[in-house]
Amino acid sequence: MTDQDLLLSIDNGTQSLKALVFDTGGNLVAREQVLFTAYFADHPGWAEQDPQVFWDALCQACQAIFARPDIDKSRIAGVSLTTQRGTVINVDKDGSPLRPAILWLDQRKCHGLPPLGGLWGLLFRVTGLAGTLAYFQSETEANWILRNQPAVWAQTHKYLLLSGYLNFRLTGEYKDSVGSQVGYLPFDYKRLRWACSWDWKWRCVPVSPDQLPQLVAPGQILGIVSRQASRETGIPAGMPVFAAAADKACEVIGSGSLDPSVGCLSYGTTATINVTHRRYIEPIRLLPAYPSAIPDFHNVEVQVYRGFWMVNWFKEEFGFPEQQAAEKTGVAAEALFEALIKDIPPGSMGLMLQPFWTPGIRTPGPEAKGAIIGFGDVHTRAHLYRSILEGLAYALREGKERIESRSRKPITSLRVSGGGSQSNLALQLTADVFGLPTARPHLYETSGLGAAIDTAVGLGFHPDFETAVGAMTRPGDRFEPDPSNHQLYNELYHKVYKRMYRQLRPLYEKIREITGYPE
Repeated sequence: MTDQDLLLSIDNGTQSLKALVFDTGGNLVAREQVLFTAYFADHPGWAEQDPQVFWDALCQACQAIFARPDIDKSRIAGVSLTTQRGTVINVDKDGSPLRPAILWLDQRKCHGLPPLGGLWGLLFRVTGLAGTLAYFQSETEANWILRNQPAVWAQTHKYLLLSGYLNFRLTGEYKDSVGSQVGYLPFDYKRLRWACSWDWKWRCVPVSPDQLPQLVAPGQILGIVSRQASRETGIPAGMPVFAAAADKACEVIGSGSLDPSVGCLSYGTTATINVTHRRYIEPIRLLPAYPSAIPDFHNVEVQVYRGFWMVNWFKEEFGFPEQQAAEKTGVAAEALFEALIKDIPPGSMGLMLQPFWTPGIRTPGPEAKGAIIGFGDVHTRAHLYRSILEGLAYALREGKERIESRSRKPITSLRVSGGGSQSNLALQLTADVFGLPTARPHLYETSGLGAAIDTAVGLGFHPDFETAVGAMTRPGDRFEPDPSNHQLYNELYHKVYKRMYRQLRPLYEKIREITGYPE
């Protein structure tokens, strides 16, 4: 069979890159994964990576896909790319990186920048948002590079997100998807384009328009695979490369969440709740809705920055027995944690966790810290582990209510993707905390599937996104809330969890004042 009926997706995460082949029904035909070290840190809080690591992983994964006897590369009709968000790369006129990529996990700051002047500065001061603006300036990677590595910035021909860099390596063109633009950039999230020349962002980010890539809407062609890229990856030269979106945006449509009544939870390193809206709705004032993987749509998102990273934190700090058992049995330590907490009752016998292991911008604010209250002599590390899962669910439920308040549209069901979605206990707990039917998608690779949906629409395999999502996604295992568990969680959520941050905030501020942490 030589008909072109398959779709290649490249999914570049924080710790691995996957090459995935789907058919037009959303079935996963082949998968190859290449692992790499997430980052290196020359200083505490830094997170950097050699951009060549990402490209080498892409080449290796694609070559492995095409080496499989069950994959005929002549059947691949098109390719698209989805990546981690907010990772930036400076390249010179030849497209060569000038310094390591700064990853989204990087925590360096650029303090002491002059405040914004003129009418914009006055507006931010009058509205009480000067602190938010200062936070934006300090977090902007380009500001740090300009101040600390001016020679690098002087040679910077293009300033790209990881998606833009890999698209350039594939096609030789400086183009990127509108759906991938999530970061400290002069991007107009409402109009889904680079900001107008008078926008305040151009005065806070030291990039010029010609340093940025051309933007292409999801589902449109970015370019074709170059001969050089073909030699390195094995992807046929001339194959069309379609714009997809960032990994979270692709997860949303890959989970089948098109209607704002369907909340899409991502239990990944960063835990998020997302809904798809045609309207631009800021979930928190001045924090934007992000671009969707569908043209002219937005993802209204609330995130818990350290999300299911906390499971790995627990494993490293408290899970030595499970790590030892995992080495002997070959079973993942995370799977063994399921058995650890199977007899721990809902509510963790009063142990309540607030998962602010990393501060936020506005809600929670930059002073926020994690907290656990309610300890007693009955509590064990098993209770602590369950309280982590419950605390994350509480935080995302609070995000759900914030989204509903802003959009005036109730969320009536949930889809859960990401690594944590493989836990039946976590999904049942989620259904119980939210009091909503909760399902995992029919397959785990929702980011790659979302990118494949963009490719399928771009190729005309499906006439529109609604049809494509309907044909290529479907719910998998479904979890119904237990009424008695939901009643317990509801009381703990309203009477304890929702009061914790307000009560503890003055103490967090004192901790920061006395210790200087968080910075």
